Amino acid sequence: MERIIINTGNSVSGIVVGGRWQAVAKMLPETGVVIITDDNIFDIYGDGFPPFPVIKFKPGEKSKHLGTVSQIINELLEMGVDRTWFILGIGGGVVCDIAGFVASVYMRGIRFGFVSTSLMSQVDASVGGKNGVDAGQYKNVIGTFNQPEFVICDTTMLKSLPQDEYLSGFAELLKIGFIGDEGLVVIAEKNHKGFMERDRQLLTESVTRSVKFKGNVVAEDEKESGIRRILNFGHTYGHAIEMANGFQHGYGVAAGMELAIHLSNVKGLLSDSETARALSVLERYNIIPEYKISTDLMEKLVAHDKKKVDGGINFVLLTGIGKAVVEKMPLAELIDFYSQFIKKRGQ
Repeated sequence: MERIIINTGNSVSGIVVGGRWQAVAKMLPETGVVIITDDNIFDIYGDGFPPFPVIKFKPGEKSKHLGTVSQIINELLEMGVDRTWFILGIGGGVVCDIAGFVASVYMRGIRFGFVSTSLMSQVDASVGGKNGVDAGQYKNVIGTFNQPEFVICDTTMLKSLPQDEYLSGFAELLKIGFIGDEGLVVIAEKNHKGFMERDRQLLTESVTRSVKFKGNVVAEDEKESGIRRILNFGHTYGHAIEMANGFQHGYGVAAGMELAIHLSNVKGLLSDSETARALSVLERYNIIPEYKISTDLMEKLVAHDKKKVDGGINFVLLTGIGKAVVEKMPLAELIDFYSQFIKKRGQ
């Protein structure tokens, strides 16, 4: 078990990797706690929840909108929850996003923490203080930056994940390797069998490395005005592909990373050999989906991307395995590349 501290200067968040999730009972106030989760997580783990009131919603990205937030806030009001209470989110990425967002805006903010139950949330959604919901086809455009007091990442919980959800999270793990920790890529290259069998020790080591890297980035740039932008690798194209096809988040990101890797090569930043190496890792884990999204729809969705500034997009490119740069690129250039890419694919 390892405890990782993220200190942004404004807040301190403790991430516990490898511990048992039931230990959360010792980290909570004795009273004034409400748990937010989804129906699936409650069915699997609800019997072990601490003895506090529970608010549930339907699982999945389709619940990640202001309607769900409003429903939860109404339930909090009915319970008499005030600013002294604590919100505990138990679940994957969607639960963490919603619980963190609710805690950030309810009565202008109350304390919160997470038990992170999916690989996606352990390496990404629960760590770093981004809490947001979707607006129609546009992903995470309503949100806050607000750090949880703690996150528990119990890798034994990953055993219960459906295979597609597990691999969706694995895409985000690879993303960290591509942008800043080549060692994670090496581990993925050497341990395909172990990852597919969800070896606990292997996952604990990999999640720990991922959280440490992301924690260092967030501590330096909490509000995404500089280096934190590299965490968006694969997300500009990926969010559009995800929303247009109804994919789980990681599969959209994997498709977006594939595009970004090819674009990095076309721009002369990433060598042919490293391009082939990066793509081979994605292909070996079979996480690049077949997708359909027209050039026009891609342009529409990317044009509303949060990373758009002054007519350009802060786009993340690779200069090597474990090395990323952010380049402000015209929307037209990104769409032209996408158009050429799908023509070559015969889409």
